This record gives sequence, C-alpha cells and structure tokens, in this order.
Amino acid sequence: MSSATWKCLWNITKREVYRIATKPMYLFCIIIAPIFCFVFFSTLMEKGLPTDMPAGVVDLDNTATTRNIIRNLDAFQHIKITTHYSSVSEARKAMQRGEIYSFYYIPEGTTEQALANRQPKVSFYINYSYLIAGSLLYKDQRTMSELASAAIGQATLLAKGATEEQAMAFLQPIVIDTHALNNPWLNYSVYLCNTLFPGVLMLLIFLTSIYTLGTELKENTAKEWMQIADNSIIKALCGKFFPQTVVFFLMAIFYNVYLYGYLHYPCHSGILPMLLAGVLLVIASQAFGIFLFGLFGSFRLALSAASLWGVISFSISGFTYPVMAMHPILQAVSVLFPLRHYFLIYVNLALNGYPAYYVWQPVVALLLFCLLPFFVLKQLRNEMQHFVYLP
Repeated sequence: MSSATWKCLWNITKREVYRIATKPMYLFCIIIAPIFCFVFFSTLMEKGLPTDMPAGVVDLDNTATTRNIIRNLDAFQHIKITTHYSSVSEARKAMQRGEIYSFYYIPEGTTEQALANRQPKVSFYINYSYLIAGSLLYKDQRTMSELASAAIGQATLLAKGATEEQAMAFLQPIVIDTHALNNPWLNYSVYLCNTLFPGVLMLLIFLTSIYTLGTELKENTAKEWMQIADNSIIKALCGKFFPQTVVFFLMAIFYNVYLYGYLHYPCHSGILPMLLAGVLLVIASQAFGIFLFGLFGSFRLALSAASLWGVISFSISGFTYPVMAMHPILQAVSVLFPLRHYFLIYVNLALNGYPAYYVWQPVVALLLFCLLPFFVLKQLRNEMQHFVYLP
C-alpha cells in the first residue's frame, strides 16, 4: 500500500474522529448506551432467578396436615405465602389486582379423603401473564402437591405395617438423579446476558453504521468525504469505520471481561476465543449496516430495516427458543442473522468447552457477512457522489 493511500486513510480517520467527538449521538450509541445496557441487564437478573414471589393460600380444610403442606410450600425458594384467603373468589380477585402471582386451593375434607384413599383434589391457580414467575410457581406448587401425596401415602403404608424402605420403594420405584450441565445453578442471567449483551451491541452497530452514512448525505458532506478518499469508496469506508470498529471492539472486550472476569460466568474455552468472536461480530454488523444502506438507498428505510432485523435477531438466534423446534422455513432464515452465528460460537466454546473446529461454520458465516458491502459498492459510490439532500 502506497504512502498516498495511507495518508488518505489517515485524513479520513481524523475527520471521522472529529465527527464522533462533536456529535453527542455517536457518543451515546457507541459508549453510553452499550455500557448502560450491560449494567442494566446484569443487575436486573443479579440473583439469577426471582425468589420469594408473593402467593396466596385458600385452606378450607385447616387441619394439621394441610397446615404442614402450606409451611413446606412457603419454604420453597421461589414462593412466599403472603396471605390466607377465605374463598377462591377472594383469592382470584387479589390475583387479578396483581397482589399475588398464584394461589393454592385446598378444599374442605382433603385430609379425611386422603386418609380414606379417596384421592382428594387440590388446585393451584397461576397468572401466566408473567411467564417466568408463572413457570417457576407452577413447578414448585406441582412439586409440593406430589410431595404431599407421597407423604400421606407413606403415612398410610407405615400405619399398615410396611417398613419405611418398603413404603419408599412403592411410592417412588424409580429415583431421578438430575444434573444440570454447564449451568448447574440454573441461573437465567447466564442464559440471557451472554446473548443479550452482543445482541444489543449488534443492534447499536447496525443503527450507528447507517447513521454514519446517512448523515453524510443529509448534511451534504458526502462529496467532500469522497474527495478526501480520492473518490475511492473502499478507502472512504475503511477510513470512516475504522475508529468505530476500535471503540465497538473495546465495548466487546468490556462485556467479555465483565461477564467472565467479574461475574465469573462459565467460559470453558478461555476468554480469547470469545474476544475473537467479538471482533467478527463487530465487523460483520458494520458490514451488514453498510449493506442495508446501499441496498435501500434511503436513510429512513435502512434505519427501519436495521431496527427490525436487530430486534428479530433476539428471537430467532435460538437462546430463548431452540431453532431446531422452529418451522423449517424459520430454521433456514435464521442463518441470515449474525447474532445466530455468534450464539453458536458462544454455546460450543464458552458454555460447552468444545474444540475450536466445532465452530468453523458460524465463523465462516460471520466472515461472509463481512463481504456484503462489496455487493453495494457501486450504489454507495453513486449516492455519495451525486445525491443532493433537499430539506
């Protein structure tokens, strides 16, 4: 590369650094918003799972057995029995007002029917408008119902002369020994933050890249920019986006160190492969933003498309709902989202600790995203040289 080319790139880079330093929007999107989101999401789920969620009880039987069931239910990590109600209608209205997430209903005569082997029925009502709270409360209340049934059955068998070992073998012939792999704490923050952080960064890169090109047209400075670049769109883009690449990569370093160094989330591959994945994600996201601007040729349409693509990425990447369970068309479409490939790198390397060759496909996919601007270079060059913005 000749000295003239280096000088050209240096002049464009200096110009871009000045624009970044003098426009608050750049500072917000590149530094303030990413750090705020990283800290916000990690502190929002600091405990990993919500605990002591308010629940109610309707105990119409009110015996020693049912009171023991309620005490055991209150001892679960996710449930806190806050109120005893006198009727189902009263508890239902409290749940509709948002005072409790669920309530446990024990009808009159439950203990008597249980001791007489007449299979009494208990009920629990859960507000599934809150998905996580509803799921956790359902699991604990269902577990408590099964334990209560087993306890009554054990007492009945012991009263009939069975030994404790015989009673347990009858009540639970198969014992399940559960071991959660890679995230034994079942910490939701481990599942979510490792993809939310790069996802938020990717979305901001999309928008910032399009904003960078759009403001050149809106402020009628594109021709000046192209003249500094000797009318070479490749030099213009390289010089212009280099400072942003550096800052966004520093943000990627920050969230990786924050997750794996400070919060000590599982990272079986070491932090270096995740930093390299962060570089790929930053460059691929910038390339995709440039591609969208060149494809639509409109500042407004490109921003709208980037926002839509970035938001859909959170759903289709697979970290909340598995891609393999999606419709075959959606499975095929998922490869068009950079976040999906970053997620596969994270799962295989940091979470599962597999060797690096297991992620060659998502790495190649991110490298292909980096080539997207070459398909719109001609359109970009024509727009920057001939477009005139009329307010």
